[in-house]
Amino acid sequence: MNSRSLLQGRVALITGASSGIGKCTALALAQRGVNLALAARREGALQEVAHRARALGVEAEALPTDVTSREQAERFVQAALDRWGRADILVTCAGAYVRAHATRLTVADVERSMAVNFYGTLYPLLAVLPHMLARKQGHLIMVTSLDGKKGLPLDAPYVAAKAAVGGLAESIRQDLRGSGVAVTAVFPGRVDTPLIESLRVPAISAKIPPERVADAIVRALHRRPPEVILPPQGRLLHCVNVVSPRLGDWFVRLFHLEGWETTPGSDADLSDGPGSPSAVSSAS
Repeated sequence: MNSRSLLQGRVALITGASSGIGKCTALALAQRGVNLALAARREGALQEVAHRARALGVEAEALPTDVTSREQAERFVQAALDRWGRADILVTCAGAYVRAHATRLTVADVERSMAVNFYGTLYPLLAVLPHMLARKQGHLIMVTSLDGKKGLPLDAPYVAAKAAVGGLAESIRQDLRGSGVAVTAVFPGRVDTPLIESLRVPAISAKIPPERVADAIVRALHRRPPEVILPPQGRLLHCVNVVSPRLGDWFVRLFHLEGWETTPGSDADLSDGPGSPSAVSSAS
């Protein structure tokens, strides 16, 4: 049985679907016969993804949604259920990259990051979970970040939210054991998406294409692993940090893994530091 027939006819709900990992995941699933409910704020870009998915022979609905709003996230899930009567897969990809040096960190920075990265995951998850439990089947795929395993300098607001998503996934995965609903947390390293287009990174932490993460998500739908960490050097950093956080910190300093914030198209170093403002980038 090929991968298309295994997923053929299923319904996937994807947040952050207008670009990056969400867009690539949507198209990868469309190629395998999965019908799509797509959520993001940017309606034009979202409609384009839906159009491309339909051209691959599946049904796709573009549903403009701000996942930081509980009401809108719940409306998105309900619209998918009204259309297809089922929700087999939820992939949460909406994200915002919020950075701030510790000496400039504010509550607002963390709240802004949590609103998109954590609550933007939690709201659709809680909305779709009762339906999956009633059917005794489903798969929740929560895209977090390697930052949720190993925090980097300047990334405190982003790390706090992504670590929260990882912890949520780990706990509910155990709660749902035997229910028929699988939970997978995906921890990618740097990904070449609009989220970090202004971030220059060292070669050892080179940005991977979002298609690579989408392929990992498709594989996870078949294998149902509890976690996916990529690329390989990301897994290595995680293992080193588990053994010795101090050694993990040393690797971060040695390779300057936090990268350099630059103006798009420029190599000027605009990294946050003491006295500099926080940096915010979002893609959803």
